[in-house]
Amino acid sequence: MGTKISGIKISFNPKSNTMAKYSKGAGKKVKRAMHEMHEGQLKSGRSGKKVKSRKQAIAIGLSEARKEGAKVPKKGGAKKTGAKKGGAKKGGVKKSGAKKGASKKGGAKKGAKKGGRKSSSSRSRSRSKR
Repeated sequence: MGTKISGIKISFNPKSNTMAKYSKGAGKKVKRAMHEMHEGQLKSGRSGKKVKSRKQAIAIGLSEARKEGAKVPKKGGAKKTGAKKGGAKKGGVKKSGAKKGASKKGGAKKGAKKGGRKSSSSRSRSRSKR
């Protein structure tokens, strides 16, 4: 048997062998964050805007619980597939680098053509003529 407190399932069954993922303190933090969100008092940390999303309110509550040392699983984060292993990515055929190389060269030429300033050697020449 478990109860659901604002998006987090907390297990109270004494017969089950599994440990709860979240502590009671974490549940309280999330409950407080949800309450503040419904009242329109909960604000985002960085921008200071009002939080409207239920998921964002839960994330703020869990983040605060983490800072206080409550039992909360680590952040999942965005997972990159195959980046650490160095294997081939999904999608199959790799594109040839001919187009990219050409565009890079074109960019280098454009930069050289603009030439807003003269090179230092031409400056020294004009100074030596004086």
